[in-house]
Amino acid sequence: MKYMMTYDLMESARNTNEWLGATARAMASYPAFALSMNPMFQMTAAWGQVTERTFARMVAKPDWGIRSIVGPDGQDHLVDVKTVVERPFGDLIQFFVRRRAPMKRKVLLVAPMSGHYATLLRSTVHSLLPDCDVYITDWHNARDIPVSAGKFDVEDYTLYLVDYMRHLGPDTHVIAVCQPVPLTLAATAYLAGEDPKAQPRSLTLIGGPIDPDAAPTEVTDFGNRVTMGQLEQLAIQRVGFKYKGAGRMVYPGLLQLHSFVSMNMERHSKAFSEQIMRVARGEAADHDAHNRFYDEYLAVMDMTAEFYLSTVERIFKNREIAKNEFVVAGKKVDFGAITDVAVKIVEGAQDDISAPGQCLAALDLLTNLPAEKKASHLEDGAGHYGIFAGKSWRLNIRPLVLNFIDQNSAAPEQPKAKPEIKLAQA
Repeated sequence: MKYMMTYDLMESARNTNEWLGATARAMASYPAFALSMNPMFQMTAAWGQVTERTFARMVAKPDWGIRSIVGPDGQDHLVDVKTVVERPFGDLIQFFVRRRAPMKRKVLLVAPMSGHYATLLRSTVHSLLPDCDVYITDWHNARDIPVSAGKFDVEDYTLYLVDYMRHLGPDTHVIAVCQPVPLTLAATAYLAGEDPKAQPRSLTLIGGPIDPDAAPTEVTDFGNRVTMGQLEQLAIQRVGFKYKGAGRMVYPGLLQLHSFVSMNMERHSKAFSEQIMRVARGEAADHDAHNRFYDEYLAVMDMTAEFYLSTVERIFKNREIAKNEFVVAGKKVDFGAITDVAVKIVEGAQDDISAPGQCLAALDLLTNLPAEKKASHLEDGAGHYGIFAGKSWRLNIRPLVLNFIDQNSAAPEQPKAKPEIKLAQA
């Protein structure tokens, strides 16, 4: 089948490199070689260990690794990951804290579907858990979803969010990070028109492309430069026979990882060279800074072809969200219908993926939302990762978001019914 051979060729190359690393590590670690003073044996074993781990984690979904948190009583509380809503392309999961009463703050984190798993937000979840009941969208790897499950594009993604918000109820505060920001806003507007009582209390939109043309970056330049036909030819392949989704058209995670790495090749090459030297000297550890970062960074997932292509075409090229022309399930989504949901925008001044201004454009779309329900924050010196998981998030943005949630936790006042006037009988 067309492109399936290419997909399997990439997987074969990955598998071969993993095998070469394991072989080099094992062979260079024979006790007999310890009698030799040649440092090349240590270097070979170190190269093999780093290479094997590097290529093995490209196809492994990282674990959440959130075992417990400290409660207000000073005791440790175990954390269970529970599936609340199960769907073919993504589940709604809860981080259930044992022996803790429900918190006043209920937060839905909308994780990106942009090549990495939802575990990319692990540190964000961990930082919110002591103060909130936390739920998150756990998107599935498209290579593991049978073709019989059907398609999944930006409209399906939006409707998934609508279902999750309905399930959690109106006391929810939604935090969307990066790629899902425009679709989260669209899901809220959809509810505003179809089921207003199911709208969340607040939206916090962090570094997302509401209007990609508001502040061009390399990402937007690429989207404008390439045609949809070229993009389909270059990026789309069929899942190989090794996985349950065999035959499904996808944008492969391995292909996207190549793009990620090539953007900063010198930096990554230096990081791996230094790690090999640390392993050879016995200074590396299983969970050192290098492994913590690359265990997540290298773990990539496939996206359905229709989701990837419709994102580029409808969000970036046609700017349907920015122009208030987005249609979901045959119904036009009107952002002017949002009148009660408080919205806060968070951007990083040094964000080179979703530059300042792209996310702020959301406030201009909310024409009927009172000014007191709109807020924005520009974090000075922060890049893309920092505004939701780095130092800027921990020190500045997280407290601002929690204060915003608290300020908008009360249900909006319902208009009082006018007293009925009875006319006196003559």
